[in-house]
Amino acid sequence: MEEAETKIQRYDTYKDSGEEWLGEIPEHWEVLPLFALTKLKSITNNNGLELLSVYLDRGVIRFSDVTAKRTNVTSLDLSKYQLVEPGDFVLNNQQAWRGSVGVSNYTGIVSPAYIVLSLSNNLNPIFANYLFRDGSMVSQYLINSKGVGTIQRNLYWPSLRRSSISLPPLSEQTQIAQFLDDKTTKIEDAIAIKQQQINLLKERKQILIHKAVTRGLDDSVTLKDSGVEWIGEIPEHWEVKRVKHLLDERTERSKDGEEPLLMMSQIHGLVVRSEFHSKAEVAQNSEGNKIVKKNDLVFNKLKAHLGVFFKSNIDFDGIVSPDYAVYYSKGVISDLKFLEILFRNPEYIKEFICRATGIVEGLIRLYTSDLFDIHVAVPPKGEQKEILDYIETVSQKIETAIGLKQQEIVKLKEYKGSLINGVVTGKVRVC
Repeated sequence: MEEAETKIQRYDTYKDSGEEWLGEIPEHWEVLPLFALTKLKSITNNNGLELLSVYLDRGVIRFSDVTAKRTNVTSLDLSKYQLVEPGDFVLNNQQAWRGSVGVSNYTGIVSPAYIVLSLSNNLNPIFANYLFRDGSMVSQYLINSKGVGTIQRNLYWPSLRRSSISLPPLSEQTQIAQFLDDKTTKIEDAIAIKQQQINLLKERKQILIHKAVTRGLDDSVTLKDSGVEWIGEIPEHWEVKRVKHLLDERTERSKDGEEPLLMMSQIHGLVVRSEFHSKAEVAQNSEGNKIVKKNDLVFNKLKAHLGVFFKSNIDFDGIVSPDYAVYYSKGVISDLKFLEILFRNPEYIKEFICRATGIVEGLIRLYTSDLFDIHVAVPPKGEQKEILDYIETVSQKIETAIGLKQQEIVKLKEYKGSLINGVVTGKVRVC
């Protein structure tokens, strides 16, 4: 990053662009309306071509590269989809105000709701991609979009086409594009390295937690065969018990449904629903919902195999859906956080999947009788606390390290954005 900063300088002379939002621009740059550099395309009936999409953080991409697909392509009428060719400027007219635009590297088709523009020969397409995706231009998409709320706003081309852009000579555009390609690639590589470091830290955390709850903290302890093939060896002083000897099911029901309704959050655990959803949709009558007390272990029986189960840390009684299962300790396990962590072990998740009843994913249910039949290697109570204390300490240290890496990624992304903005608007000179 230092190398880039040392080479960046201001242009010798600037002039007033005539546009308040553009401000001053290099004296030899032009100010032109968008319609002078683009032409509305809108060519349809191109069935058989690859489907493309426009994403906020990636620009124009192949639909086949979208990881979470919410559209069934085979069910679409593609006859009105628009042709896109390499070098075309594509705007998602409902999300352009957020930055969902880009210059395409591909031939394909996009939604008839998109805006597709061909670029004049006076625009280098790589430079144009940086310019059109920069925040200075995104602000123009917002100004020229109309809608209610912040979810969807429609961009109107007749209004946008008059927006002005500042443009360096074509040869300078090419130099700027080459500079930004080089620098942004280095920044993205640095971000990828830090993301890899984050993934390794998360993996390290899981390894340490797995070892602590299945083998304890003493590496020198003598091990013995647990007698359960998938559990393997355990410390010789640990006992193997079925879950039915550790937990009992709480059968108490709410008499009036007045207790706070609880919900599962993958991030926050078991929480009071009203604290996370101000307008939460709840059953009109919660009478008969299951009571949950502090330290109870609550299972979403349909999603147990996905790790949706949490110990309650809430200081008062709450209620959950009758479809959930609520368990309390019989006394062998002091803190059910131990079982919550242990049950997230991949080997236990496999057991949940094997023992769950159902056919369709999302509708397989782990019944209490099947859960209670599973074996658990149990350390003495004092050691359980030592293990939980160790896991909390290790988790905090690793999460702190992850947080620092994430902050570094944010700063790199901010630097990338400011670098692009400075270069494409002429605030800084790179050639």
